Amino acid sequence: MTWRQLYKTLRRRFGRRKERHPAPVLATDWQALLGPHRRTWEDAVTHARGGPRVLIATSIGGHPGVSTLETLLGVALTLRGAEVHFLLCDAFLPACMEATWKKPDRHADFVRGGPQAHLCRRCWAEGQAMFTPLGLALHRYSELVTPAEQREADELARTLSYDAIPAFRLEGLAVGEHALAGALRYYARGDLREEPEAEAVLRRYLRAAVLTTRATQRLLDRFDFVAACFNHGIYVPQGLIGEVARQRRVRVVNWNTAYRQKCFIFSHGDTYHHTLMTEPVAAWENLPWTPAMEEAIMDYLVSRWYGTRDWVWFHEHPQHDLDAIVAELGLDMSKPVIGLLTNVMWDAQLHYPANAFPNMLDWVLRTIAYFARRPDLQLVVRVHPAEIRGTIPSRQKIADEIARAYPVLPANVFVIPPESSISTYAIMLQCDSVLIYGTKTGVELTSFGIPVIVAGEAWIRNKGVTLDARTADEYFALLDRLPLGRRLDEATVQRARKYAYHFFFRRMIPIAVMEPRKGWPPYRVHFETLEPLQPGGDPGLDIICRGILEGTPFIYPAEGLTSPEPASPLVPAVT
Repeated sequence: MTWRQLYKTLRRRFGRRKERHPAPVLATDWQALLGPHRRTWEDAVTHARGGPRVLIATSIGGHPGVSTLETLLGVALTLRGAEVHFLLCDAFLPACMEATWKKPDRHADFVRGGPQAHLCRRCWAEGQAMFTPLGLALHRYSELVTPAEQREADELARTLSYDAIPAFRLEGLAVGEHALAGALRYYARGDLREEPEAEAVLRRYLRAAVLTTRATQRLLDRFDFVAACFNHGIYVPQGLIGEVARQRRVRVVNWNTAYRQKCFIFSHGDTYHHTLMTEPVAAWENLPWTPAMEEAIMDYLVSRWYGTRDWVWFHEHPQHDLDAIVAELGLDMSKPVIGLLTNVMWDAQLHYPANAFPNMLDWVLRTIAYFARRPDLQLVVRVHPAEIRGTIPSRQKIADEIARAYPVLPANVFVIPPESSISTYAIMLQCDSVLIYGTKTGVELTSFGIPVIVAGEAWIRNKGVTLDARTADEYFALLDRLPLGRRLDEATVQRARKYAYHFFFRRMIPIAVMEPRKGWPPYRVHFETLEPLQPGGDPGLDIICRGILEGTPFIYPAEGLTSPEPASPLVPAVT
C-alpha cells in the first residue's frame, strides 16, 4: 500500500475535517531507498525473525526528526539479525509530546478536542507511510489498552487532586512527574501558574501517561525484548515507556540529536539528561592526551562560536566586538565581571537530587539578590537565545520574571535578552567566573580556563573541573569567594578539555548515511547501497547497534581516527 492509499484510508476513517497538512510529507522515503535492494532487504527481514527482539518505541510517527533515525535503526538492527518491533500511536493518546510542537490556536481547543482535533490524522498518516514500507512488526496503542484500563485512566485524571498529580506514582512508576513535564513542555513554561486551562491540560497529560503505562505493560507482557530504544526518555509518552521497561528489567536505550552535524548521543538506562551527570570519569580521564586531540577539540569549540559544524545554532551573525558589547551593556571593565548563563525554563523539568535550588528561576532571582549586596562585583545575566529562537519558543521568559521581581535592576546587574546578537562566548570569556544551572556551555568555558560554579544539573558537574554546590548555603559560600581573580590552572584546563573531547567527539556518534539538509529535520537518510548500513559498513552505526543489542558503551573512539569530524561535506542548518 502506498502512502497516498494510506492517507485516503485515514481520511475515510477520520472524516474530512480541515487539515493543515493534507498529505504525509516524508523526511525519508524508505520505499524509494529500499526499492533497488528489495530482495536483499526482504531476505534480511525473514532471516531476522526469531532473533533478539528490540522494541523501537517511536510512538510519534509524525515527528520527522524521530522517525528518520528510528526507522534507520530498525533497518540497521534487522541487517544485524535482530527482530525489530515498532510502537506507534494511532491517534489514540489524549496528549503527547508532538502536541507540544504543533498546538491549536487556542489552548481551550486542545482541552476540548485534544490532538485528535488538529494533529493526529497527519501524524498517524506520516507514521504509517514512513514505517510500513519496512515490513517490520508494528504495534498500535489502541490495540494494547483495554476498555477497563481506559476507564481507569479517565477516573484517575478526573479525581486525582491537582496538587497531587506531580508526585503521583502508579504501581511505583513516576507517572505524575512525566505528566507534569509534558504539560510544562506544552505550555513552554517552567510552571503552570497564570495559565487558565493548565489544570485541564495537565489532566490530559496524566490520562495519556496512564494509558501509555498500560499499553507498554501489555506489549512487554506479550513479547520478550532484550532492549527498548526510543528518543528523549522523558515527557509523554516516552518517559512512561522507560518507567515500565526499567521496572520489567528490559534494557532501556535513549537517544537525542547531538550538537555536531551527522551525530547523535545515546545513553543506557535513562535519558542523557540524567546519565551524563553520573557517567564515571574513568570513561575519559585517562585518555592518552595528544597535541592533535587538543587541536581538534579547541578548533571545534571555537567553531561553536559561529555554529559552522553544528546542526543548529541561534545567531547567524553574532556580535563579537568586545568594545561594542561593553558600551551596549554599560559595563565598567575596571571592576570584576561575573557571568550567569540561563537555560530554557521548561526544558527537561525532572527531579535532580543534586540541584542546590528548587528550580532555575529561584536560583536566578536569589543570585541577583545576592549581587545587589555586592557592589564590588558586576553580574551579567545572559538569557538563553533558545527562549525565542528554539523550536518551541518559551512562553515564560527569564527576562520577564526578572523584571517582575526587580522593576529596577540593581545598578551592578545587567541582563542580555534572548534576542540580543551579543556573542555569549565573547562576553563570558571576559568574566572572572561564570555561574550556571543546567547549560552545557560550562563544558566549553572550563576548556578556556574560565572558573565555573554549578548550582543545577549541568553535565560538567562531578567532573573535577567546576565548583559544584549541593545546597543553597554551599552556593552562596562559593559566591562569597568572588572574585576569584585567576583562571583555572593548567592541569584543570587539560582535564576540562579531555572531558570536552569525550563529550563532543566520543559521546556524539556520527552516522555516515545521515545527510545534513536545510530545514526541519536538519537531516535525512541517504545511501546508494546497503553497505554502510551493514555490519562493518560504518563504525558509528556499529557502535550504536552493538550498544542496543549487547549493552556495550555508546562511545565512539574518535581518538583512534585521523579526524573526529564526519567525512562528508557539512551543510549549515540554521534553526
